[in-house]
Amino acid sequence: MDEPVRVLLADDHPVYRDGLAALLGSLAGVEVVGTAADGVEAVDRARELQPDVVVMDVQMPRLDGIEATRAITADSPHIGVVVLTMAEADQTLFAAMRAGARGYLLKGANQGEIVRAITAVARGEAIFGPAIARRVAEFFAAAPTAAPGSPFPQLTAREHEILALVAAGRSNAQIATELYLSPKTVRNNVSNIFTKLHVADRAEAIIRAREAGLGR
Repeated sequence: MDEPVRVLLADDHPVYRDGLAALLGSLAGVEVVGTAADGVEAVDRARELQPDVVVMDVQMPRLDGIEATRAITADSPHIGVVVLTMAEADQTLFAAMRAGARGYLLKGANQGEIVRAITAVARGEAIFGPAIARRVAEFFAAAPTAAPGSPFPQLTAREHEILALVAAGRSNAQIATELYLSPKTVRNNVSNIFTKLHVADRAEAIIRAREAGLGR
């Protein structure tokens, strides 16, 4: 039998937190190992309990859920964070993603959506509620293309964007976070850039890009 997914719940509203803990605790395949009432406690409890998944509210005292997510994923990258919040603003969504959250649901999500998110994130996947997924897709669909006359016309708009960040000294991990891409996607794009620019390594690519005015 598979081990249950160990979950830590962080929310400053005791009625919601305790209700969700009771709900999840009643389900097969999920074990609620602890709760936290604010961001500082969430970070401490995550470090102590090493859960598979933290379900994280955003608006909390002492330390908000975004900063708590950043601290948890930096300290324990294997812990998946699912943000469960009332906050619908794009800036909150993308701040959570940049902080390392792998799931984002609104508090109107039903039991099935919450459980699917928790189990998916525990497997290392990223998952978003239907409304959130649509907004992420729309954000990338509206991404600007490279302007005519840009340096390195052989590059796609995405490769041009990544090259500019390489030239600015960003690591692949930083680029992945900043552009909301997987590390593998960034690696593949960087490899394609090297091939198209006929450069041997990152240092040579940076020189070429800076000579063209990128990354300054």
